[in-house]
Amino acid sequence: MSVPSRFHFTGICGTAMGAVAAAMKQRGFTVTGSDSNVYPPMSDFLRGQGISIAEGYCESNIPADTDVVIIGNAISRGNPEAEATLDRKLLYQSLPEVLKEFFLRGKRNFVVSGTHGKTTTSAMLAWLLRHAGRDPGFMIGGLPNNLGCGAHFTASEFMVLEGDEYDTAFFDKRSKFLHYLPECVVVNNIEFDHADIYASLDEIKLTFRRLLNIVPRTGMAFINGDDPNCLEIATGAPCPVTTVGCGKECALRVANVHYETDRSSFTLGGVPYSLRMTGECNVKNATMAAAAATFAGLTTDEIRAGLEGFEGVARRQELRGEVNGIKVIDDFAHHPTAIRLAVQSLRQRYPDARLWILFEPRSNTTRRAVFQSPLAEALALADFAIVAVMPDPHKIPANDRLDPEKLAADISRLGGHGYYLPDLATIVARVKAQARSGDVVAVLSNGGFGGIHQKLLAALV
Repeated sequence: MSVPSRFHFTGICGTAMGAVAAAMKQRGFTVTGSDSNVYPPMSDFLRGQGISIAEGYCESNIPADTDVVIIGNAISRGNPEAEATLDRKLLYQSLPEVLKEFFLRGKRNFVVSGTHGKTTTSAMLAWLLRHAGRDPGFMIGGLPNNLGCGAHFTASEFMVLEGDEYDTAFFDKRSKFLHYLPECVVVNNIEFDHADIYASLDEIKLTFRRLLNIVPRTGMAFINGDDPNCLEIATGAPCPVTTVGCGKECALRVANVHYETDRSSFTLGGVPYSLRMTGECNVKNATMAAAAATFAGLTTDEIRAGLEGFEGVARRQELRGEVNGIKVIDDFAHHPTAIRLAVQSLRQRYPDARLWILFEPRSNTTRRAVFQSPLAEALALADFAIVAVMPDPHKIPANDRLDPEKLAADISRLGGHGYYLPDLATIVARVKAQARSGDVVAVLSNGGFGGIHQKLLAALV
């Protein structure tokens, strides 16, 4: 059988799909692609690489001489190209499979996993390696400010990957991270999430156990030693395990944690570090990145200098603008724990401000009733919490669906000020009417929230 040389990407304009398609093109392969959403900057980037992109999905988009069809995670049965691939008996693969075979085999792969903090921790680790001159490749589900892009492939022995426990493709329900050939794994924390994929926390624990099962005996798993779920999945693991945390039983102790309005400091294994970020979540992310960087061979001084220069990730407490003394912040938090930690961090960063949280229940899990009470408890920590309309409620069974109106009422019952408002215009009007100079308005969503950030900044003038 000849070596495949012609690849077609169905769903090419996704961030990871586009990055891998471009890297394949740069390696001399023939690459084509299609997507239902073809627009800048990804469309311009791909065309600049000489990749032909078809808009919309259609059987004829797949060239007759295609060797392999790469089918994106968002593609499901019924998609014309997925159906044509099966009908024509073409070789098809998922994106993680392509990563494994063309970019990861033989590398020192560092996989950062967990319910929370994956993007920031993997961005920190990639930056520490780059700052220290190791020129790592990386695949990160966000835009690290230091790195300029979310995916980059190099000739370095190092590869840093954000390890997602979400499923791989419609034909492969294993977690993506099980394809990543890890030498080193970080497990930040484990909670119930992805209710559209997992029926229980036990199912999530099982996939993390499987991840540790493929770490070699010469590798390492850094586990959150303060998280009982992490300790449970590490019990009996066949690879070396190092627990990291504040507890006395942790092998690598975190201590002397101190927060200021614009930075945090801590010691890890007795070694002092500092970073220009606030909040418990960022300290935990930094401890894991530092631990993994030490395993990679970086010195204490290299790690310390890299952390000091880390500039964060887009959409992680990102200041989008300030008008008349009112700051508008964008944040990706949507899980109750992430919301609680975001509020805590914002309180430390802006200790004298009144805090508004504008929450869009958009993810597959936060649209479900499973988090009805935890969401209320987290959002009640703000001074004002506005709950937006839930997108596509019909996609969630009525008996399993979050009740946004009840959520707002429960926030008020718990001591906050909760509001359920029916549309963006009403939300913007409420903030405009009640916000005052010195307030912080944080927009929390894993989507675009209808471009509410710019609408707020325009209205507050």
